[in-house]
Amino acid sequence: MIKVSDSAKEQVARLLRDEHHPPGAFVRVGVEGGGCSGLMYQLHFDTTLQDGDQVFEDNGVKVVVDRKSFLYLVGTELEYTGGLNGKGFVFKNPNANRTCGCGESFSI
Repeated sequence: MIKVSDSAKEQVARLLRDEHHPPGAFVRVGVEGGGCSGLMYQLHFDTTLQDGDQVFEDNGVKVVVDRKSFLYLVGTELEYTGGLNGKGFVFKNPNANRTCGCGESFSI
């Protein structure tokens, strides 16, 4: 399961509204190779489910993860920060052994 913090919930709702996403749009989270630690997080809005997708809803936000990425993301919490070090979505991943300084890549 992917958890969604209150700050991430508010930002998702704001983006869905401000960017005029169609009804039924959801957050798709994934992992792909790359970044300085070996794996990179992916996050975007989508409207189409794929075979093997894992679907969750937490804190009123629908989150979809492909089967392969789910193995790396199980137990992760999605947060949003607007701090001095920049603003954006942040992944708190209990499976990551190492993360890079920007927080966008990790290794297992």
